[in-house]
Amino acid sequence: MQNEHEIVQQVYAAKEDNFAADDFIESYKPFIKAETAKFLKRPPKDQDDELSIAMIAFYEAINQYSHLKGSFLHFASRMIRNRLIDYWRKIKRHTGLIELDAPIIDNDDKETALIDIMPEEKNKTEELIQREATLAEIQELAQQMSEFNISLSDVADKNPRQKRTLIACQKAADVAIKDEKTMTLFFKNKKLPITRIAELSHVAKKTLERHRDYVMALLIIYSNGYDLIRNHLAQVKIVKGEH
Repeated sequence: MQNEHEIVQQVYAAKEDNFAADDFIESYKPFIKAETAKFLKRPPKDQDDELSIAMIAFYEAINQYSHLKGSFLHFASRMIRNRLIDYWRKIKRHTGLIELDAPIIDNDDKETALIDIMPEEKNKTEELIQREATLAEIQELAQQMSEFNISLSDVADKNPRQKRTLIACQKAADVAIKDEKTMTLFFKNKKLPITRIAELSHVAKKTLERHRDYVMALLIIYSNGYDLIRNHLAQVKIVKGEH
């Protein structure tokens, strides 16, 4: 089995040469099929559209990957899952359009559409897919965080409660993500380069030390394509008062 360094070298070679890209994709077909099988809950067939979507997503992962994003295979896995979810949603909208929009007569003899009276039913399957995808991201995030000796419970305990502190931590993470040297040190040493981040972001070292696990989690999440978790974080309300 190839180590991560060898995989990254192949990815960067594939970025520059189409033949290298074809060879790389061909060698990772078993991986692509395995990721597709996770989504379909069955082994994919060669004629499945989902397998084609997964192959395209893997190629997109090659083009969009940077070593700052951590493991390439983790990144590619998320890319494949997200593209398959997008494809499934489009198919559901297309195949269900006529049936759900068909006019019917309600109990008051008024014309309405089926889609208007069964919103929970039409969303049930999509919500299930969304929950499963989110759970998969959380499990993958927890695994990656364990490489940095932090856990989800650690992050919850160190989560800033005060608006000012939360903004400071987010600012520090944003600055760190944009600095290649900082991210290289972070992923290489599996530690937060607090002094460097404090100097770049002008956020107090004391704040970074106190909320170290939270900032580390942000760096992992925002540099590795955890789309569902990032969307959730964007909607989280700030709790006033700090413990």
